[in-house]
Amino acid sequence: GFDRVTLSGSGAGVALGIYATEFVQLLAGSPLGRSVYATANSLAIASGRVSFVLGLQGPCASFETACSASLVAVHSAARALQHTECDMHVAAGVNLMLLQASSIGMAIAGMTSVAGRCHTFDRRADGFCRGEGCGAMVIHSGNDRLVVVRGSAVRQDGRSASLTAPNGQAQQGLLRGALQDASLQAQAISSNEAHGTGTALGDPIEAGSLA
Repeated sequence: GFDRVTLSGSGAGVALGIYATEFVQLLAGSPLGRSVYATANSLAIASGRVSFVLGLQGPCASFETACSASLVAVHSAARALQHTECDMHVAAGVNLMLLQASSIGMAIAGMTSVAGRCHTFDRRADGFCRGEGCGAMVIHSGNDRLVVVRGSAVRQDGRSASLTAPNGQAQQGLLRGALQDASLQAQAISSNEAHGTGTALGDPIEAGSLA
């Protein structure tokens, strides 16, 4: 319901979750290798371009936290509104995994499914399937709300069995932190979107932490 003319020069912010930069490497070997699109592709510029195109002058930042990048962007946008840094924030996420080497590396590490299907929280789980995507939403303090962000939290596993292994106690702390921020009890939750890596290691820990 907003347009660029109205938003231009406003204090609206941009928070972008972004992980891979493989498009830059593809451009480098193409006829566009010397263009601005190949030489100015840092993660910071990705979010800056959105502010530039729309003329937004509010908080602008890119977040690279792997699988949680988009959620961390939403967390940052919500905090900016709570602290009245701005009254509108574009929260977005994008991920393009385009290089063959990335798929090979994840397969060697045993992260991707040999069967080519993700059986999350299932005995057949043997890894995840890769995918690309882009999504965005506008978070603002107006009254015409489609979805209400009641609370959020960001945490880290700290020490666990390995660098990529989840920590059940830390996950429980994250869930409790988000509930506390939202002033809600666990009984108020009716559904949950899980990380669901589809692995025999990660899925049981995540399900147990949620329980």
